Amino acid sequence: MLHKLSKYLWYRCSFMSKAEARHSEILGQLLYIAKIVAEKEGILDGFRVVINNGAGACQFVYHLHLHVLGGRQMKWPPG
Repeated sequence: MLHKLSKYLWYRCSFMSKAEARHSEILGQLLYIAKIVAEKEGILDGFRVVINNGAGACQFVYHLHLHVLGGRQMKWPPG
């Protein structure tokens, strides 16, 4: 499933800022997959999902992807 999702987004939505309403379902699926990753990594009790968008947010890999962060106490504000 993940391969199909990443291939779909690679061709259609390289930046979060380019997302359209028609991408809603697949973006929701990506968030659900982030939950599964957190569960498998044992960090379900506290994790953060990050999407970098554009050079101003330090996006260096120009396809839409998620970062699942956890395993330590997060601070606010981030960054």
